[in-house]
Amino acid sequence: MELQPQAIANLRGQLKGPLLVPGDAGYDESRTVWNAMIDRRPALVARCLGVADVASCVKFAREHDVRLSIKGGGHNVAGLATCDGGLMLDMSLMRGVWVEPRARTARAQAGCLLGDLDRETQVHGLAAALGFVSNTGIAGLTLGGGFGYLSRRSGWTSDTLLSVDLVGADGRALRASDEENTDLFWGLRGGGGNFGVATSFEYRLQPVGPEIIAGAVAWQASEAGRVLEMWQRLVSEAPPELSCPAVLRLAPPAPWLAQEVHGKAIVMILFCHSGRIEDGERLAAPLKRFGAPVGNVLQRRTYVSQQSLLDATQPKGRRYYWKSEFLPRFEPALIAKAAEHAARIRSPHSGIILFPIDGALNRLPEAHSAVGNRDAGAVINITASWEKPEDDRASIEWARAAWRDIRPFSTGGTYINFLTEDEGDERTHAAYRGNYRRLADIKARWDPGNLFRTNKNIVPSTRA
Repeated sequence: MELQPQAIANLRGQLKGPLLVPGDAGYDESRTVWNAMIDRRPALVARCLGVADVASCVKFAREHDVRLSIKGGGHNVAGLATCDGGLMLDMSLMRGVWVEPRARTARAQAGCLLGDLDRETQVHGLAAALGFVSNTGIAGLTLGGGFGYLSRRSGWTSDTLLSVDLVGADGRALRASDEENTDLFWGLRGGGGNFGVATSFEYRLQPVGPEIIAGAVAWQASEAGRVLEMWQRLVSEAPPELSCPAVLRLAPPAPWLAQEVHGKAIVMILFCHSGRIEDGERLAAPLKRFGAPVGNVLQRRTYVSQQSLLDATQPKGRRYYWKSEFLPRFEPALIAKAAEHAARIRSPHSGIILFPIDGALNRLPEAHSAVGNRDAGAVINITASWEKPEDDRASIEWARAAWRDIRPFSTGGTYINFLTEDEGDERTHAAYRGNYRRLADIKARWDPGNLFRTNKNIVPSTRA
């Protein structure tokens, strides 16, 4: 449907924030997302300044049958934040954070990045259970479940949600929590952007830092077998305060890595102990002296610095293609397959990451919230990343080949936030498994017309 100039003018008059069209200053910056493989051009970009702006845009999209997309951080690998010819809500101007240190809670607006929330909560020695890259948006992370360095202590990010403010398909502002709109709250904790436009999130916080023992240690790939055996013992005995992902990749030209290994295969262990400094130092000591490290930045540091440690490896503007699975555990055969495919990496930016997430999330029942996957003990993410379009085919096929060999080790579930653009309904069902039917019923109640469909879509149920 072609939008009439008068309709656009009417919407512009209702908004406090700017409404951009192609050619306007700031339009390209707003429409661009993290993954350079995604290049879409919305007809309109609304840079919302508050809930009233969001409500006006939702009503406009419904009344004019316009495709709607919502951009928080724009960090989703599938590029779900943008759309061709539709209306994009750019939430990046809504970045307020309010911390209640005595209650150990925080409310953050939906345009916040992880770093915004970490910065404010760490003033009080508190932290929310967020992800690994500080430039990620809190909205997409949280609505898709979310996991990071604190997951073994706290469960999914969505398990720490206390409430969500949002604008529904009818344009009304409402709150979902354990006391209000409880079915909607269940669905929002993992169901993605299928039910409305989230405008703020309230999190339960926990004491962390501000200083912790954290960082990374790297070894040449020739030591990978011994290192990964040691790592498996470490993670199998780790207390919930310790998170230890492993990374297989080519060494970047980082100053903390020995120059002679730049561009060569390495194995890297990330280490984040969020408990007592003394306990962290004791657990870190064997790791630091194991084998012959080619880089070591495992030390006493701020929690905020650890949260941004991987930022440089995930810059906006590269081309990204991921394949991911939940795993019940790290089996030796799985580790061997991961190492085998890591040896075939050609792009200096690609890698295979193994995330232990066992702990708090496993202690809740599968139906506790939409994210489910309570049988997951780990995540494997095959992260193809490269610079030039001419390398698309080779990089994508590397990721797919590795995934084909890894998939037999899966729980059968996959992480909705790691699904790529070309993964359709079958993979969305795999992400939600037994919770999908209930999600479809909730979708039918709150968005029967499927206005919120620029996502890994949950189709409204047709059951009465």
